[in-house]
Amino acid sequence: MASAPSYAPRGAAPAALQVRVNLGALPRRAAALAGATMGTTWSARLALPAGATDAMARQAIQAALDEVVAQMSTWEADADISQYNRAGPGWRELPAGFFHVLRHALALAQDCGGAYDPTVGPLVNAWGFGPWQRAFEPPSPAAIDAARQRCGWQRVRLDESRQAAWQPGGVYLDLSSIAKGYGVDRAAQALDALGVTSYLVEVGGELRARGQRPDGAPWRVAVEVPDGSDDHALALPLHDLSIATSGDYRRHAGDGDARYAHTIDPRSGQPVRNGVASVTVLHAGCMQADALATALTVLGEREGLAYAERHGLAALFILREAAGYRISATAAFQALAAQP
Repeated sequence: MASAPSYAPRGAAPAALQVRVNLGALPRRAAALAGATMGTTWSARLALPAGATDAMARQAIQAALDEVVAQMSTWEADADISQYNRAGPGWRELPAGFFHVLRHALALAQDCGGAYDPTVGPLVNAWGFGPWQRAFEPPSPAAIDAARQRCGWQRVRLDESRQAAWQPGGVYLDLSSIAKGYGVDRAAQALDALGVTSYLVEVGGELRARGQRPDGAPWRVAVEVPDGSDDHALALPLHDLSIATSGDYRRHAGDGDARYAHTIDPRSGQPVRNGVASVTVLHAGCMQADALATALTVLGEREGLAYAERHGLAALFILREAAGYRISATAAFQALAAQP
């Protein structure tokens, strides 16, 4: 396993907006752990149960994240996803985690009309945001058309009995908009297995909380204003929930009118330019929150809010306008934000 395996270039800023945590003073038996994964960092704040050590918790988290990278990182040539992407037509049996994430990604793609698409990889690469990054230059219309010919979530079929996925030839999966959230879930499960009942675990800005802080206070997070200022739009408690944000200010190319976000609309083949600066989603699972934040970003304010309200999602949109930023939130998000 390579050191600091990644979905993005090693050392790059995470694609998602950062969510800052106000920990305060932690009492005895509390642990603060950190490490590297997916081209970014992970951290965990937790209260260790009797018999568990910092080293045990750190090893469990890192092992869980390394497994996700080994299965789903397009930056790793030997990863299961890279092997699938290179394969010719035929069925490919997948590891359980990979199959689980792909199944959810395909279901979401169908539900949101293709605004989310795990086969968007060729377009991501064409715009220079994939493993083979280059000095930015917008791709030609011909290059975009060629990439779009290789996309389409409908081209991938699943065989539940064999836990296999059909590779029709030329499909290039990119799960970077969902696998990081899944990594948070796997790290949380690793802590659960150690008997940890109070933790906040984070990977590149995506978080999942369980229980309360070791001092008995609720975990609280602050959603940043998406302008690099480190100001925050609001703070909210995180009660046994996950939070994920998709935004465009930490990873983009070009400047001014030629500035392009890293999020690609699979339906048009173009970077998203719909006025959405960021979308934050709260959900029981970080995998779901991660993917939904991307889908809602692509859908935009009107369609995205309608989709979120229809599905009872807790979502916060921060919109970029000439006069500054405007916030729009679903009823479910407002209810959670109002909790003490």
